[in-house]
Amino acid sequence: MYMFKYILKRLGLLVFTYAAILLICFTLIKLLPLPDIKSFGQDANLIEMRRELLGYNKPIIEQFGIFLKAVFTRWDWGVGEQIYRGQEVADVFASKVPATVLLNIYTTIIAVPIGLGFGIFAALRKNKIEDHIISTGVMIMVSVPSYVYAFLVQYVFCFKLGWFPFQMEASTDYLSWSMFVSMCPAILSLSFGTIAGYTRGTRAELSEVLTNEFMLLARTKGLTKSQAVMRHAMRNAMVVIFPSILAEFIGVLAGSVVIERIFSIPGLGGLYIDAINNIDYNFFMMLTAFYSFIGLLANIVLDISISIIDPRIRMGAR
Repeated sequence: MYMFKYILKRLGLLVFTYAAILLICFTLIKLLPLPDIKSFGQDANLIEMRRELLGYNKPIIEQFGIFLKAVFTRWDWGVGEQIYRGQEVADVFASKVPATVLLNIYTTIIAVPIGLGFGIFAALRKNKIEDHIISTGVMIMVSVPSYVYAFLVQYVFCFKLGWFPFQMEASTDYLSWSMFVSMCPAILSLSFGTIAGYTRGTRAELSEVLTNEFMLLARTKGLTKSQAVMRHAMRNAMVVIFPSILAEFIGVLAGSVVIERIFSIPGLGGLYIDAINNIDYNFFMMLTAFYSFIGLLANIVLDISISIIDPRIRMGAR
């Protein structure tokens, strides 16, 4: 029961926080000057009509109410004014989601097993030469930004070896093999830092668990080292490792903004940068709402996942 109450409480706080973020962003945007309607040419009448519908000539707080009503009743985020002029923001957003989601899913699928594998191996070989090599590599990989890896990948794998194209294939067939190959440079660029993060977290947590007394008890009961590690050590270490995987996925989703631009991936990252550079308020609001919601929802998922993995932990219990 207390877990149910805790989830309801967190959902209530999520709604309150989310509304506050939207209100702050909306207010700050409305304080900026609007582009002159005459600059839109043949789309001027359409954009002027949509501005009137969204109450652009009314007080900000009233505009915010109209904005929320339009979003939650009609899923109307307005139309593009500077980019994708005259097109529905929601429709353009939906067309960009598959590329971003697939990029991050591929990165996670590749990075998780490799990162966990290196972390487990380093923990089992702690303070040995293999551990020192892996730890040194992790420090280097964590310290280098993802866009630096992007340039290295382009030079080595695209230019020198010619294994991959420099940019993503211009197509919407996202599940084809040729599309996956064209996305590989971006996937590799994001994977280096992600693998390093998983490796470091897994090694640190598993090393601590392996020194606990219950591991000695498990060995004295007749379990082999591998059995004790898999049955007991890994289960306890996953209490921290698994939530970090979810958090890292959200981090990759945000960090792919620059990578998408470098490799011309038609995803949300490039759309976000275009909205900021061209001062398109409607696109900026929807993308800000999207990233804010993911970040807030991830915190709840992390807390709930911890209690599922380890029943001894009950979030919200006194």
